[in-house]
Amino acid sequence: MNLPAALLCLAQAVFFEARGEPFIGKVAVASVVMNRVLDPRFPDEICDVVKQGPTYKSRPEIPVRHRCQFSFYCDGKSDELNMGLQSAQESVNVALMMAQGTIFDVTEGATFYHAVYVNPDWAQTKVRTVQIDNHIFYRWE
Repeated sequence: MNLPAALLCLAQAVFFEARGEPFIGKVAVASVVMNRVLDPRFPDEICDVVKQGPTYKSRPEIPVRHRCQFSFYCDGKSDELNMGLQSAQESVNVALMMAQGTIFDVTEGATFYHAVYVNPDWAQTKVRTVQIDNHIFYRWE
């Protein structure tokens, strides 16, 4: 696939974080990435947001497993998109539409989310904005 790096990072985040979600769930994950890019508390580039997390001092190009902001990036599995899958194609389309401004934030400014089956401590310090399918979204106070 021949996408610019930022669009590929966004498409990967959408696919690996929301591949089983409906279209609006994919848009919601893309919205969180873009909301973080716009928030000065996070990196200001899409790939830097998607890949944010601790790395090893001796090998700073390698993320600490299971400690990234977006879990897919440091789970030890391949991050390649299988374009033979409809969900991967839809994820690329969501990334392209988000970059073109043809779809909009459906999370009310969320910069965080988690699956409905977990209850992270950090959620108590954020404002819940919306639940979309299997994810709950939050923003800063």
